[in-house]
Amino acid sequence: METERLYYQDAYIKEFTAMVLDCREGKKGYEIVLSATAFYPEGGGQPYDMGILQPVMAGVVHVLEVHEKEGELIHYTDAPLEIGSQVHGTIDWARRFDLMQQHSGEHIVSGLVHAAYGYDNVGFHMGSDVITIDFNGELDEEALHQIEARTNEVIWQNQKTHIFYPSAEELKTLPYRSKKELTGAVRIVEFPVRSEKLSDAANNSGIASLPYADLCACCGTHVARAGEIGMVKLLSVVKFREGVRVEMICGKRVLDYLNMVNAQNHQISVLLSAKPDKTAEAVKRSMDENYRLKGRLLALEEKLFAQEAERLAGSGDVLLFEKEMDSDSVRKLAVAVMETCGGRCAVFSDNGDGTFKYAVGEKDGDLRALVKEMNQALGGRGGGKPFFAQGSVKSEKDKIQEFFYVNER
Repeated sequence: METERLYYQDAYIKEFTAMVLDCREGKKGYEIVLSATAFYPEGGGQPYDMGILQPVMAGVVHVLEVHEKEGELIHYTDAPLEIGSQVHGTIDWARRFDLMQQHSGEHIVSGLVHAAYGYDNVGFHMGSDVITIDFNGELDEEALHQIEARTNEVIWQNQKTHIFYPSAEELKTLPYRSKKELTGAVRIVEFPVRSEKLSDAANNSGIASLPYADLCACCGTHVARAGEIGMVKLLSVVKFREGVRVEMICGKRVLDYLNMVNAQNHQISVLLSAKPDKTAEAVKRSMDENYRLKGRLLALEEKLFAQEAERLAGSGDVLLFEKEMDSDSVRKLAVAVMETCGGRCAVFSDNGDGTFKYAVGEKDGDLRALVKEMNQALGGRGGGKPFFAQGSVKSEKDKIQEFFYVNER
């Protein structure tokens, strides 16, 4: 007996009653086949539904995954169900509706890109955070902004989604998108647009002359009207293989994203005492000031290192300890002193977490054996040239001092 696919009858069915046709133990728990189901199996780029199955007078069985194998719709659950029993199924509607929003938004974006540029959607992944679409042609940021604007105009027209099964003859005349050659009954999903032009930009691209934003063969679930997508945000476009990869979000994910961005911007505006719409200017001023201060600091640091090198001239082997210096400063101090001390110079900077950065140098010397022994003794990592090495150790100050005292020449 074949499972009745309720999600094709109505994508908004959240609960249903069915009979258990089969139940067997598998690698992912239990595999259950029902007489009918509203649980969508993974397919067409859309992830599977999750939810619960509840037998009469018994506990809850959780549906973890749903897949179709050899025409059989299998519900993977965490517990068995009695064959022949009746169960009440409830899908995780928040998850399903989110996926319907993402999938429907992806259709419109892919359709408009195809209409405007002739590119095909050659790869599609619907993740838990973002959707990625791979197109076999190049798009830049400006093109992304235009497609985003057109997509949202289509959404706000709120036209009814049209899902139908055309005859073989009708199918030959339809310019529908599909990644592969199809046979048998083909399910077509259409997102129509009203006859008036969407915008000047859309009209110039030829999109407004089409009666639809997208016409695609698809087995997934979609919103009943485009307006239910809410909004689409195209996040990024990067070069990928022979074309580009676009990241996007739809529906509630856009609201969540904007709330996150707004919260971050609010924190920045408070920290920089800037209005929310002036944070970029404030950050630029702060970076410019930081650049100037860093230049002054480097000049003072070089002057200080030169004075230290002069003070330690002719001292022989030198061991110096500093606090929270960056690696470049540790290197510069070691180089300056090793040029004048007449021996080796070792500089250690305390990171405050039980580790030290180090730089060890000796003009015309060979420190390879010493550095190897030091790394072994002090839990260190690092290396470099025969006369100079940099790295870090996980040790205490007195143990570092003891090591260099023992190896003093």
